[in-house]
Amino acid sequence: MTATTAPHFGTTPSTPAIRRPLAAAALLAALVGMVFGLLLGGAGPASAHAALTGSDPQDGAVVATAPKEVTLTFSEQVALGDDSIRILDPAGKRADTGAAPRDLQSGSTVKYGVSLHAGLPDGTYTVAWQAVSADSHPVSGAFTFSVGSPSKTTVALPTDQAGGGLVGTLYGIARYAAYAGFILLAGGSAFVLACWQRGAGARPLQRLVVRGWMTLTVATLVMLLLRNPYTGSGKLADAFDLDGLKAVLDTKPGAALVSRLLLLGASALFIAVLFGAYAKREDEREKKDLTFGLAIGGTVIAAGIAGTWALAEHASTGIQPGIAMPVDVLHLLAVAAWLGGLTALLVALYRTPDIDATAVRRFSGIAFGSVVVLAATGIYQSWRQVGTWSALTGTGYGQLLLVKVGLVAVLIGIAWFSRRWTARLIAGGGGAARTESRHEETAPAETSSTEASAGAEVPDASGSAAEDPARAAQLARQQAAVATAEKKRVRDADPDRSGLRRSVLAEVGVAVALLAVTTVLTSTEPARTEEEAARASTAASAPATAGPAEMKLPFDTGGENGRGTVRMEIAPARTGANELHLWVDGSDGKPMDVPEVKVAFTLESKDIGPLPVVPARLTEGHWTADGVQIPMAGNWKVAVTVRTSDIDQTTIDKNMKIG
Repeated sequence: MTATTAPHFGTTPSTPAIRRPLAAAALLAALVGMVFGLLLGGAGPASAHAALTGSDPQDGAVVATAPKEVTLTFSEQVALGDDSIRILDPAGKRADTGAAPRDLQSGSTVKYGVSLHAGLPDGTYTVAWQAVSADSHPVSGAFTFSVGSPSKTTVALPTDQAGGGLVGTLYGIARYAAYAGFILLAGGSAFVLACWQRGAGARPLQRLVVRGWMTLTVATLVMLLLRNPYTGSGKLADAFDLDGLKAVLDTKPGAALVSRLLLLGASALFIAVLFGAYAKREDEREKKDLTFGLAIGGTVIAAGIAGTWALAEHASTGIQPGIAMPVDVLHLLAVAAWLGGLTALLVALYRTPDIDATAVRRFSGIAFGSVVVLAATGIYQSWRQVGTWSALTGTGYGQLLLVKVGLVAVLIGIAWFSRRWTARLIAGGGGAARTESRHEETAPAETSSTEASAGAEVPDASGSAAEDPARAAQLARQQAAVATAEKKRVRDADPDRSGLRRSVLAEVGVAVALLAVTTVLTSTEPARTEEEAARASTAASAPATAGPAEMKLPFDTGGENGRGTVRMEIAPARTGANELHLWVDGSDGKPMDVPEVKVAFTLESKDIGPLPVVPARLTEGHWTADGVQIPMAGNWKVAVTVRTSDIDQTTIDKNMKIG
């Protein structure tokens, strides 16, 4: 129901941990209400993806002279390389000196500067930047500013975001596979130890856990190799750049991936013991001691692997990282116990003949506990990452979160059917017990039929199966195959077991889609950060006002018919290009033609101007000028010169807030 660095879900278990459906529904409704109640509460800033919140010069600004450097301000700490900020002139050549960005941070302000060459000509310049935010995700952007006046430029603003393209797609697939592999590895192992210890000897469960380990290992290696091009050039060939790989190892995400590989080595030993010595142990006391040791060791390894996500991604940055990181570890462990155990249960129901109702009942308790943990940790993470209704509905992150909540609602509905089937299975004495009973009733007849069939094939009495060891072994295999087939037939004919299998399969299918949405959320800019960055950018760049700026200036040139009023409108009254309209009215309020009108803009606080504008006559009493460049926001003095005859003219001025 929330989003964190790791996938998470909020749904009911597939079995009836709460015997009263109304109580379960009330609890779930209360949890959902708490989530959305907290979403409405206020909170301090919670950064995740870094965002550009300001620059000098600003985007679209026109400055009178070329600046000595360009500065960029970010919403949080970022990692920059020597070539992370590039300034290109109208011809596409480098206008910066090529030196590494200078750290200009002061207090909580994250700012970097890049020096420019001296004597840059007038024209439009492009600033392209790329960085890695503190939560390990690459971010990039570009904007333009002009010196003197805007000009044509051969530089095209990049449309692809950092971390996109083929490399970004492959990295996203590896991220999804890593989550899925961890869930199968940790959840499958937990199911065997806590719910069905005899399952340690079941080949289907062994294959499930081993495949989870292999998937997580391969995905981690792929992410480690792709990390350099993912945060840099975006070229797949750079995955094998040794210098780039070395640089990745020096970063926090690189260290987390290497730590995960080391922990996977320890988990390989855990798997070997679980499906080797543990599966073969017969003594109950020794097996109990080994169960305790494996549970402790497995929990430590699983928590360590989960911590590699928490230490390098969203939970490690923003407000309260000391709380967010352990909460994130608990969240991922809970989803692994629930979804991984659910997958193991599905495999056991389909591929093993003797799982009993006791194992299903034990998983019910674990699944319900996992849901409670997921709800509690999810509420906290929702508060960190969303925070407001506007962020929930007005951002991509919030909309994905709503899709996820919808999938959770579907899971709740399917889980209701699973509880019903499980209740019937337990009330009937367990699928395995009934299967065994039915098999015993039919086995003698099947065995007699098989023996008769086998005896009919013997060529003579002297060649009986009892006297031929090879024939006896073959007959034993035939009998075992018939018995197994009959046992499977009776098991599959059990309507309660079949119903549970279908409902659990549906749960797993929806959960896979939910995992996909969650994986996308972990690489999406959190809603709170997106809104805060937009507000900061708005305040820094002071974009267009709600409407055009207007002013009235009475004048008197002293000559005949020299009195009147100048009405001026400038739109959109912001930095960059503007449209200017002037109307001259006589003392009688009617349009008045005059020989000449001129305008000049001066920003005295910055010693800019006067910037002259000569409007053209459009109709009687109406003058206009297009492309009036205002280089920066401020309180501008607007001076209007009106000439009513060859010798009569006056200049009036008034301050106007522009930008």
